[in-house]
Amino acid sequence: MRLSLLLLLLLLTSPPPTPSMEDAAFPHLGESSRPPPHTCPPRCSCPRADTVHCNGLDLQVFPDNITRAAQHLSLQNNQLQELPYNELSRLSSLRTLNLHNNLISSEGLPDEAFESLTQLQHIYVAHNKLSVAPQFLPRSLRVVDLAANQVTEIFPLTFGEKPALRSVYLHNNQLSNAGLPPDAFHGSEAVTTLSLSSNRLSYLPPSLPPSLERLHLQNNLISKVPRGALSRQTHLRELYLQHNQLTDSGLDATTFSKLHHLEYLDLSHNQLASVPAGLPRALAVLHLGRNRIRWVEAARLRGARGLRYLLLQHNQLGATGLPAGALRPLRGLHTLHLYGNRLDRVPPVLPRRLRALVLPHNHVTTLGARDLAGMPGLAELNLAYNRLVSARVHHRAFRPLRALRSLDLAGNQLTRVPGGLPGSLHTLRLQRNQLRALEPELLASLDQLRELSLAHNRLRIGDIGPGTWHELQALQALS
Repeated sequence: MRLSLLLLLLLLTSPPPTPSMEDAAFPHLGESSRPPPHTCPPRCSCPRADTVHCNGLDLQVFPDNITRAAQHLSLQNNQLQELPYNELSRLSSLRTLNLHNNLISSEGLPDEAFESLTQLQHIYVAHNKLSVAPQFLPRSLRVVDLAANQVTEIFPLTFGEKPALRSVYLHNNQLSNAGLPPDAFHGSEAVTTLSLSSNRLSYLPPSLPPSLERLHLQNNLISKVPRGALSRQTHLRELYLQHNQLTDSGLDATTFSKLHHLEYLDLSHNQLASVPAGLPRALAVLHLGRNRIRWVEAARLRGARGLRYLLLQHNQLGATGLPAGALRPLRGLHTLHLYGNRLDRVPPVLPRRLRALVLPHNHVTTLGARDLAGMPGLAELNLAYNRLVSARVHHRAFRPLRALRSLDLAGNQLTRVPGGLPGSLHTLRLQRNQLRALEPELLASLDQLRELSLAHNRLRIGDIGPGTWHELQALQALS
């Protein structure tokens, strides 16, 4: 008791605590007048002090209590129709603004909307209702996404004078060449990705950024690439021109010749009658499917010696469409697609290093002893849905293919399993033929076979020789 009274007396007579540095400077401030803690708009989430997420809340009005410190604001998947200038101009620290999938029209997006956002680097306004692009966007931008709107026109300062701009997405709009000014990218010399696919362009736009590495122009109405239109794009690596209206007269020998770094060129689904001239040496993938090509001229491919994938499916290549040795200069060719042509035999003298030959839905009737001998490294051979009959498949036709893993002979008219199949096979497809017997000796060497398809033939239980399945020790799937 005496100790407790002593402690109480000591506390009552002690001097007050020494004030802190802040209290000494501002002695009039108490606890109640300190700055309020960071607040988050109702129903939104704020994982960090500089990040505000208000996604998928069916908002019809722009939130009015977003912190000025916000650097990343996401309002995607709402019902916003306009951006109020007063609210947006407060957020001068914004670096990312995501307005994807709203109902914002050009009338709801005033020209001065982004005037104060001098730090903005990423803006996403895809899937809205813009009819014209914003006239002025901040100079600081790196990525602009205006895809899937109804844009018919852009302006010189929409994308121009943006030295940090890297990626522009304008696909799925209604842009014609008239709506794309010739100086659209003036002063923006760092753009590497430009997507203009699914618009209404009738020719390849001139004056594109020389820094481009990826250019998407598929699904337009392009019938011509003007001379010199790609002469400055020497860094271009990928060019997508599929699903247009290109004819041979819309290209010339210089169209692609300056693209020394071009690796991927897609010209499928056009109206080309021949392989384009002037293909660059660096080209690795050339997609020419769904054109009107009747004949492959060897000289047209000589320049593209680095080609690894050549896709010529669904053209009009007939018996003389691929002359002997036409592809031989392509020493590194890995895959050749010839699906859906009119070839009546395996093209002779193909590149020795070929790994995949895809020839279904042609008119091949015969396989001679030497037809496949020049491709010892072939791993995949697809001859499905041709006109092969057993009597015209030589018993040594497949023997040279010692690296073959997959063989597809479905949909032919074979009455027996071909002889001399290589022991390296993992997959053998023989469905939809007219097989009447399954002989163990023809499968005896296939000790690595994992998948065998024999569906839709004429086999009965008695037609399968004793011990047939015993030979296939690695088999995992049998149809």
